[in-house]
Amino acid sequence: MLLFVAALLWTFAGSMLLFKGYKMLDQEVSYLWIKVAVTFLCGLAFYWKVFAGLSLKHTLRILNLKVEYPCVFAFFNVRSYLMMALMISMGITLRKTGWVSPSYLAYLYLTMSIPLMLSSVRFYYTGFFYRRFKVVLFSGKRENESCEDG
Repeated sequence: MLLFVAALLWTFAGSMLLFKGYKMLDQEVSYLWIKVAVTFLCGLAFYWKVFAGLSLKHTLRILNLKVEYPCVFAFFNVRSYLMMALMISMGITLRKTGWVSPSYLAYLYLTMSIPLMLSSVRFYYTGFFYRRFKVVLFSGKRENESCEDG
């Protein structure tokens, strides 16, 4: 269940940023579709460089938990909760203080929504195929080899 709790949290955070970014987006700006495309590509790059490894680390940690019924908050470690609190605080601070123009903040929010949403897919996927992943882990194979099993 922790995999689905993590997936729902990351989906919620990504959806919230996507919604807020869209609402702040200036629809009258020139070349909007190019700016949104670049934002999407930057989000994909950020996913591959940071969030892919981060979500894999959390997924493996959840799969390797020794407790049969862990606490519902065990899908993150303490460091990740601190990082999440810092990122939320930074987003709120940037929005409330006006240090960054809402038009630029919109692109930042949209960019960050992409890796969050993509990371949630890993949690959903692993959650749906949980038994398969547990068998692979207990048989001594690495996660990469589980993809070759077909």
